[in-house]
Amino acid sequence: MTRPTARVLAMLELLQTGGQRTVGDLAARLGVDERTVRRYAEHLADLGIPVQAQRGRYGGYRLSPGYKLPPLMLTDDEAVAVVLGLRAAERAGLATTDHAATASALAKVSRVLPRALGQRLDSLLSTAQFTTPVRATAPAGADTLLGLASAAQARRTVLIAYTAWDGRESQRELDVYGLVFHSGRWYVTGHDHGRDDVRTFRLDRIASVEQGDGSYLVPADFEATTQVVSGIAAVRWSHEVSVVLQTTLVDARDRLPRSAGRLSEHVGGVLLETRAERLDGMARMLAGLGWDFEVITPDALRDEVLALSDRLRVSAVRGAVTATTAAPQSP
Repeated sequence: MTRPTARVLAMLELLQTGGQRTVGDLAARLGVDERTVRRYAEHLADLGIPVQAQRGRYGGYRLSPGYKLPPLMLTDDEAVAVVLGLRAAERAGLATTDHAATASALAKVSRVLPRALGQRLDSLLSTAQFTTPVRATAPAGADTLLGLASAAQARRTVLIAYTAWDGRESQRELDVYGLVFHSGRWYVTGHDHGRDDVRTFRLDRIASVEQGDGSYLVPADFEATTQVVSGIAAVRWSHEVSVVLQTTLVDARDRLPRSAGRLSEHVGGVLLETRAERLDGMARMLAGLGWDFEVITPDALRDEVLALSDRLRVSAVRGAVTATTAAPQSP
């Protein structure tokens, strides 16, 4: 949705609250000048919305008395999907920098639903509980997110104003290969012309996006999620891991999320390339997959696998001894 269209709908929302709104009030609420407000009113009239104009110094706009938008025709399943989807997005941190956007969207949906269905959904929201906590996030601006998405779809190079972690500001010319939401943050990844390399940037650090005329092709084997997650891991996690899993690539991709690392065909099965913060945790993860595997690097991971094996063997023997001791003795 473009910014003008969003503001036209925002003006309709203001008018639906009832009464007359002055041109100055509407302009202040929408962040535009008064001439633009009059143009928005004409746009609403063209759409068949009965907007009445009051001329004069204190003139403004109102909707015709008694006018209501028709109820939003959703089935019960569709309404539940929309409402829970909005709530899930809010908890996951998918909202933009306008933190009130999700609550506002929920309120709008509730107002245009049939009353009986709206009341049932209100009951759901007031009684539902969630086991996952609300994620702390660094939300991206809607203009930034939509601008990059449009550029990615059109395959148009963009110029972004970026602030690095240390406060350095720069202009980056970027071919947008993909957008990824990971751990409460939006990331964009693509070819950075200045570095002549694939780079990843946080959207909450992008001040502006300007779409240019340059075009590009995304490499056929490029996976945006893998690129972003592996790039973050390279910064945070010190252990580089390569393991051959004795399974098929199809099964590996079915069992392992993209965030697990890079998967590729290998003579012995499937090569998993990733990074880890703790090698003991990596050993437990590999053991839990249920496949035989061969550690390529690092050597320290082999030691952790052996240590895990020893602990499991001790636990199994201890359990067998306990069971034997506790068994009733024959007379």
